[in-house]
Amino acid sequence: MKLVAAYVPVAPTALIARPEIKSILELKGKTIGVNAYGGALEAMARLMLKHFTIDPDKEVKFLATGPLDSRFGAMKQGLTHATLGSPPTDFLGKKLGFVVLTRAHELFSFPVSGLIASAKKLKDRPDEIKRVIKAGIKANRYIRQNRDSTLPVMAEWLKIDKEMAAATYESSVKTFSEDLNLPDSGLRLLIDEAKRVAKINREISFAEVADLSILREAQKELGIIGR
Repeated sequence: MKLVAAYVPVAPTALIARPEIKSILELKGKTIGVNAYGGALEAMARLMLKHFTIDPDKEVKFLATGPLDSRFGAMKQGLTHATLGSPPTDFLGKKLGFVVLTRAHELFSFPVSGLIASAKKLKDRPDEIKRVIKAGIKANRYIRQNRDSTLPVMAEWLKIDKEMAAATYESSVKTFSEDLNLPDSGLRLLIDEAKRVAKINREISFAEVADLSILREAQKELGIIGR
């Protein structure tokens, strides 16, 4: 299997804290609530903490407190000092009086949604993959450029009201790629995190997990100059 395009190359995940926490550095010695140990939220928290030179293994504690409602409940009770999640987590957290300390997409690239194809598909059906990639580029551009038309679809798909749909859109719209590029820095973080979780020590090259040749062809045909 190979990654062939990135719909969302940067994570919309927000780090949310109790109101007395004014900066990420104040999380040293504190407890962060996650949905489960070793899951995607803990991985994202680790990357965000490392960005601010906080050692996630020594300077903070992670506590598995379950789904979002439970994580917010633990924060209200003072059992944890922060949590994180994708929109509309930030919107809901603010309503409860919590504060957003930072957002992952403001700090680094980390692909969270993309297109994957098998080696057989890459060899036998490249035109099909190219059509899917082109559709993805057009869809992402439509989302970014047509807020009013996107909101009703988002509300229906996510089963949320108009206010929450608007908040979700504002928090995530910048993370939708207009060219489906897969940044090298983001792919390296993705590989390194997967290696950490799987306890793999050997080097893994980009070519082992990604093939962007069809993406480049699609971008060229659409008049996009790839970065």
